[in-house]
Amino acid sequence: MNDQRVPSPLVADSIFERTRARLSLVVPPSLTDPLAHGARGDLDLNPSLWERAGVSATRPAAVLVPIVERPEPTVLFTIRTKELASHAGQVAFPGGKIDPGDATPVAAALRETREEVGIPASLIEPLGYLDLYLTFSGFRILPTVARVRSDFALTLNQREVTETFEVPLSFLMAPANIQRHRRDWKGIEREYYAISFEDRYIWGITAGIVRNLYDRVYA
Repeated sequence: MNDQRVPSPLVADSIFERTRARLSLVVPPSLTDPLAHGARGDLDLNPSLWERAGVSATRPAAVLVPIVERPEPTVLFTIRTKELASHAGQVAFPGGKIDPGDATPVAAALRETREEVGIPASLIEPLGYLDLYLTFSGFRILPTVARVRSDFALTLNQREVTETFEVPLSFLMAPANIQRHRRDWKGIEREYYAISFEDRYIWGITAGIVRNLYDRVYA
């Protein structure tokens, strides 16, 4: 894949103002109401396949989309351990299910980020929610886009995260770098988003959320 970048004004400090202006921290009703509109999902590219797939997404979850405040902003990703029950070994954002003790989806995303990679909430500024994302594994994920100070020190939870890496935001926001791939899933051919960066392969839920960031903030 070509290393194409978006124009420089989109990766300057104003990126955080732009994101804050286009998103909000109002929790969408669709997080807990399956009948509410406004959700994205694993079958965005093939919406008619939800019924054929025979799956439903009912469990609220939250992830953090961490934009690291560097001279050229980057996005922080994790690689999940191979022992996890779902999405083992895949590239992901910090996050997980929303617990009863979490006051908001933001609180859940911040808690999970601290537990998984050790970044405290004091270094994170939540900017706004992307669209709710429905998954084949049954989750209703609400992604929180956040500004993260660069002076963090990582402490990885070895049960959940094997390593982390960063990708320039300009690379992720170049449309040519977000491709559409196909694969068979239980006899159903489905399309999904995928991003290749150096030796990293970002696909499925995580790439779909990146695409939603592009749609909501840049398109």
